[in-house]
Amino acid sequence: MKVAVVILNWNGRKLLEQFLPSVVSYSKEATLYVADNNSSDDSVLFLKQNYPSVNIIQNTANGGYAKGYNDALAKLSEDIIVLLNSDIEVTHNWLSPLLSEFEKDSQLVAAQPKILDFKNKEYFEYAGAAGGFLDALGYPFCRGRIFTTLEKDEGQYDDIKTIFWATGACLFVRNDAFKTVEGFDEDFFAHQEEIDLCWRLQASGGVIKYVGTSKVYHVGGATLTSANPRKTFYNFRNTLLLIVKNVQGIQAWYKILIRMILDGVAFFQFLLEGKPNHAWAIFRAHLSFYRLLPSFLRKRKKEATQLKYSEINSIIWAYFIQKKKKYHQL
Repeated sequence: MKVAVVILNWNGRKLLEQFLPSVVSYSKEATLYVADNNSSDDSVLFLKQNYPSVNIIQNTANGGYAKGYNDALAKLSEDIIVLLNSDIEVTHNWLSPLLSEFEKDSQLVAAQPKILDFKNKEYFEYAGAAGGFLDALGYPFCRGRIFTTLEKDEGQYDDIKTIFWATGACLFVRNDAFKTVEGFDEDFFAHQEEIDLCWRLQASGGVIKYVGTSKVYHVGGATLTSANPRKTFYNFRNTLLLIVKNVQGIQAWYKILIRMILDGVAFFQFLLEGKPNHAWAIFRAHLSFYRLLPSFLRKRKKEATQLKYSEINSIIWAYFIQKKKKYHQL
């Protein structure tokens, strides 16, 4: 199989300088690309001067993660595409275990490796950890990470397991499957667009896996930290959009209602914590949700399925009330 590793960049010269060397050193099986989202810094010049072997895809605008990758991948012909964040350090032999799994399993359409914290390498990293799942209300969580609790990597997830969603920080996907479902939904812009993609890939008969015999180290928040209200905005808005688009039947609206109540609780919690910008971000997220609702109702007619997406009723109840902080306790 032919493999492409594609790094999306926007004004990330410092990240490329720090992390691209590991990708170049340990990705001999792949063709390397940097897709630049119309950066205003000297990222492209840096690449041309220092990494002439890396192919540059020049996007005409900063369309975020979703549009950036859709535009970049449109003309690529490799069988397997690896979407790699610019703040990831890869390791020796990181590609082989996943490529082997794709060769063995023809139904496998997307996968991720073990995601560890670059700043604390013995622990899992927030964005993806050891594979993603959703609870019945659409709250994402991972093996190795539930809300802000990160597990220490002690080999407990050195396995290969079917998961519901694979992280966009290091996402392996079959090119033909990606294009069959028409890629990312660009209305998400950033955050949870990979969950929507994985949902649609599975609805089309595909399988998503975590391959724990490969590992990478992710900085996390290098482009948008958890302290940034924009991240709060996208996370709260996009979860609502995710449910409307993909959950079939009247249960979707029940879930939306419960989520809105819980969002209200989060709004007041942010105020009590002295974080008015985050409370305002939730309010704006709901306004944006209402604005996008008509177009997502049209998508719903086409995309919503009866796909079983959750084994857990409420991760909030399990985590905050039952004090189940680790995946194996669920």
